[in-house]
Amino acid sequence: MQHAIPCLFMRGGTSRGPFFRASDLPSAIAERDRVLLAVMGSPDARQIDGLGGADPLTSKVGIVSRSARDGVDLDFLFAQVLIHESRVDTTPNCGNMLAAVVPFALETGLVSAKGEIATFRVHTQNTGTLADISVRLLDGKPVYAGEAKIDGVPGTASPVNISFLDTEGSVCGALLPTGNRIDQFDGVAVTCIDNGMPVILLSATDAGVTGYETRDELNKNAALKARIESIRLKAGAAMGLGDVSKKVVPKVSLVAPPRAGGSLCTRTFIPHDCHASIGVLGAVSVATAAVLEGTVAARICSPAAENDGHRRSISVEHPTGEFTVNFTLDPSDKSRVVSAELLRTARLIMRGEVYVRR
Repeated sequence: MQHAIPCLFMRGGTSRGPFFRASDLPSAIAERDRVLLAVMGSPDARQIDGLGGADPLTSKVGIVSRSARDGVDLDFLFAQVLIHESRVDTTPNCGNMLAAVVPFALETGLVSAKGEIATFRVHTQNTGTLADISVRLLDGKPVYAGEAKIDGVPGTASPVNISFLDTEGSVCGALLPTGNRIDQFDGVAVTCIDNGMPVILLSATDAGVTGYETRDELNKNAALKARIESIRLKAGAAMGLGDVSKKVVPKVSLVAPPRAGGSLCTRTFIPHDCHASIGVLGAVSVATAAVLEGTVAARICSPAAENDGHRRSISVEHPTGEFTVNFTLDPSDKSRVVSAELLRTARLIMRGEVYVRR
């Protein structure tokens, strides 16, 4: 016997996975996680018996519901389903999957709207962060075709504009969880930051690489991965996250001078495999470090573009292109980010039911 669960299979930014209404999944966390593992086919290197794509970027799940919070339209719970382990991690958030939340809600009737553009406020339950998300509409349904292009996704699509609000200390409770702009772990200078995603930044050259290697080259470098994992474990504890050996946060980003006209170049590990690009909120945290004087990123970053005195634009280069983050700074405190805006796209790939064993 198998059990059918309604879902939409969607791409959000450079990630994809099944999206569910929260009411269609078990309310008990342990039972829900067993269902999600079965849906994705974990643990298995190929995830051959489920919907997972055998890559961290394609082993993700979105769970959406109407929000009971004042002034908030939707609640979003992101789940990272591990590939090789029977474990579901809801500690981090995912700005890429977030891009598909409003299209999913419109497709399933969780929300409705009229006009050509609709904006909804979304609460990410993982970290308590808020974001205003705008999508284009036609007859009340999301438009997927358009002229927007993001690196890491072929072709163009309709823009999804995301404005993150008050993301400081989303997981760690403080923008600089250790209280410092520079810390030393294993003799390496690092910056620990959390502006939507806990990230440890270090100079690629301090890690013994250039920072321009391909993803595959870095994934084959066992000595490098062991070195940055040692730093991650120590820094994670210093960031107040405890033992992070079985957590996907904090992530580690190697930074180097830009090579393609951006502000700085990155290679990010999530946490043990090099990312094909860079996560949305990981990019926000990296870019935030780049506008804070004295951090590892700021020492390497090309000068940030400035507009109207309290606006900054940081172009984060990654293995498959670049990611631009636009900041609004507090006019009375230029070290404080009020909001971070960025562009993503999303698309409905499949509508139907996924089957799991009872």
